[in-house]
Amino acid sequence: MADTVPNRVAATRSRKFKNRYLENIRQHKMLYLMILPGILFFIVFKYVPLAGSIIAFQKYQIMKGIWDSPWVGLDNFRFIFTYPDFYNVLRNTALIALYQLIFGFPAPIILALLFNEVRSALAKRTFQSFFYLPHFLSWVVVGGIVFELLATQGVVNSVRGWFGFEPILYMQEERYFRTIVVISAIWKEIGWGTIIYLAALSGVNPHLYEAAVVDGAGRWKQTLYITLPSLFPTIVVLFLLRIGNFLELGFDQIFNLLTPMTYSVGDIIETYVFRAGVLQGQYSVTTAIGLFQSVIGFALLWVFNRMARKTEQGLW
Repeated sequence: MADTVPNRVAATRSRKFKNRYLENIRQHKMLYLMILPGILFFIVFKYVPLAGSIIAFQKYQIMKGIWDSPWVGLDNFRFIFTYPDFYNVLRNTALIALYQLIFGFPAPIILALLFNEVRSALAKRTFQSFFYLPHFLSWVVVGGIVFELLATQGVVNSVRGWFGFEPILYMQEERYFRTIVVISAIWKEIGWGTIIYLAALSGVNPHLYEAAVVDGAGRWKQTLYITLPSLFPTIVVLFLLRIGNFLELGFDQIFNLLTPMTYSVGDIIETYVFRAGVLQGQYSVTTAIGLFQSVIGFALLWVFNRMARKTEQGLW
């Protein structure tokens, strides 16, 4: 009898929880229907493809498929860590990602703070539209614009010529490539990145600013002691999401800006995977690289999330 009482209590609690859950679904069925496409998207395009990671431990042969390809254990990982070019590719990826994190992550925050200081609604909407526009251009178009601007007869070299300087082949010089990548990425995405920060700023209680004005605080002190602390939770969350994709720079930008003369400083994991996987058919090796990339991203996310939890702002 003593053993059955806890079982009955647990069963009763389970039924109550199930009934509450079903009742919650019935009451908010439209909200659940709204999030259903997003859930399906992640299941189909994020979770189902995880099963394909198994080929990182196989010598995958496209005619045999996943089930019949021979197992090789960790041989693919040993190969990439002993491959001389891999460390150069990893170094390029890490450096460009670090530069984009240092210079690119704060850029939307600064722009959002500047927009927040614009008092004219018309001017604010105009500037926002101007900065949003590049986001909707593909990297093929942006890459073409960058090449035209930095060409020998382009705008930049023409301005240099006015001051008596010789033209520079920017897109063929290794020392300029990473700077061009970072600046072009900021130019393209800075406006779009401000949307979340502006939404967060719209939720700041205006009475806080009114009280600060009464206390004699200027615009700088209002920004320092009210605006930035109000943005801090949003900044932490977006930083954690960014750090989780630290080594994922995106194939489109680098591929459209890369030239044969800048491969030594611009070849990243995505472009290497494209050449080795798509063009050479080394599917197992490139999958192993992708798995390594994901593990590094998860490790960085876990470490920084642990640090963020000390400020009670972590993702979990």
